[in-house]
Amino acid sequence: MSKNNLKVFLGTDHAGFELKEKLVSFISNDLGYEIKDKGAFSYESDDDYPDFISLVAEEVSSNPENSRGIVLGGSGQGEAMVSNSYPNVRAVVFNGQYEPNDGRDVPNEIVISRQHNNSNILSLGARFLNEQEAKNAVKLWLETPFEEEERHQRRIEKIESIRSNLKKI
Repeated sequence: MSKNNLKVFLGTDHAGFELKEKLVSFISNDLGYEIKDKGAFSYESDDDYPDFISLVAEEVSSNPENSRGIVLGGSGQGEAMVSNSYPNVRAVVFNGQYEPNDGRDVPNEIVISRQHNNSNILSLGARFLNEQEAKNAVKLWLETPFEEEERHQRRIEKIESIRSNLKKI
């Protein structure tokens, strides 16, 4: 997808505020993407992540083909949970690439999340990643395309079907 067509929405609570501020500049100035910051806009130790994350997820949900979201929190787990409550959203958590010490070769989870799952929200654990690790993850995630293979598309359609059926319960 062209950088010109893609809008990147960012959101965080207090736990990821400092890192988000650095990522806004990096994504806009260094990577050249259009940014829409959904807050937090100041550090408030008692703010609640759903207030900001829901704004990002709503944007991505309404235009999943031309938008992506990056959300941050302490672990990124709660932020992904909120995000995945929305239709057309496929949020993944990243807290650092797992590298086994037993000789196994594991795929890069950022790459797989884009190639196979067409993830459209990246949830970063700000308490687990340093600034450079977060920048590397964001760059790789934004630049990795969805493979668009039939098997991957079929699985994504099944996710949406499950969501749709759950709304009827």
